[in-house]
Amino acid sequence: MKLIRSVAEMQEAAAGVKRSGRRIALVPTMGGLHEGHATLIRKARDRGAAVVVSIYVNPTQFAPTDDFRQYPRDLDKDSSLCVRESVDVVFAPSDAEIYPAPSGVNASGTPHSEASTWVKEVRLAKRLEGERRPEHFQGVCTVVAKLFNIVQPNTAVFGQKDYQQLKVIERLVRDLCYPIEIVTVPIVRQPDGLALSSRIQYLSPEERAQATVLWKALNAAQDLFNGGERNAHRLETAMLRAFQLAPAARLDYAEIADPDTLEPVHEVKRGNIALLAAHIGKTRLIDNLIL
Repeated sequence: MKLIRSVAEMQEAAAGVKRSGRRIALVPTMGGLHEGHATLIRKARDRGAAVVVSIYVNPTQFAPTDDFRQYPRDLDKDSSLCVRESVDVVFAPSDAEIYPAPSGVNASGTPHSEASTWVKEVRLAKRLEGERRPEHFQGVCTVVAKLFNIVQPNTAVFGQKDYQQLKVIERLVRDLCYPIEIVTVPIVRQPDGLALSSRIQYLSPEERAQATVLWKALNAAQDLFNGGERNAHRLETAMLRAFQLAPAARLDYAEIADPDTLEPVHEVKRGNIALLAAHIGKTRLIDNLIL
C-alpha cells in the first residue's frame, strides 16, 4: 500500500493507473475507519479496480458548533485497516493541499482559506441535515468534487448511512457530468442494531446503551408500516415515542421522505425512507431505514 500526501503525487499516481489499463475505485472517508468502512473497501476491491481510500477531515463541512477539533484522527490505525483490506493507495492530504493559502481559523477553530470557488447543490440539500447545518453540503460537495478531480475514479463507493449525502453526491455527478459510477453499500450495524459510526467512540457506556434508540425508533416505524399503517404522521409519532424511553437522547428530526427527492410524504409507500437524527449526550448520530 502506498501513502500519498500531496495532490500532485496523487494525480500522477492516478494517471499511471489509468495508463496501465486499470480502473480506479475511490472510497472517500474522513478517517476514524471501522468495519463499516472496511465493507466499502471490499465492495470497491471486488470490482477489480485499484482502490484509493481518501482520509481527510474536511473543515468546510463542519459548523461552528460541530466536533471538528474532536473528530478522530489516527492515520496509523486507519492505515493498518487499509493494509488489511488490500488498499492500493491511501490519499491523506493536508488542509493546505486541499484548500491552498490558508488564512487563519474561524470562531470554532476550524481552518478556512482564501478559496472563492465552491460547489453547491440547492435542492436535495435544503432540508433535513441541510436545514440544520446550512453550509454542510456545500463543504461536502466541494471536497468530493475536488477528490473526483484529483483521483479521477471510475467508481466511488459510499455508505447508505449518510443517505442524504449519498443522494446529493449522485445529483452532483449527474449535473456536473462526471463519468463516475456511484456505488451504494447498505448500512453496517452492530449486533444491537446501532449503525457503525466514527462518532460512537465519543459515547459513554450509558450513552452507548441508549444510542440503540435510533434503531428502535426506525423499527417502530417499520412495524407500523408492515402492519398496514400508511399515514406518515403516525409513523413519525411512533419514532418520537421511542425516544421517550432514552433520557440521554434528544431527537433532532424523524421524518418519512421520498427516497429520491427527500421531500416529506403524507401517504407512505413501499420504498419510502425513514430518516432521523438525534443527540445522545453531546454526540449527534444519524440513521435511516428504507421501508
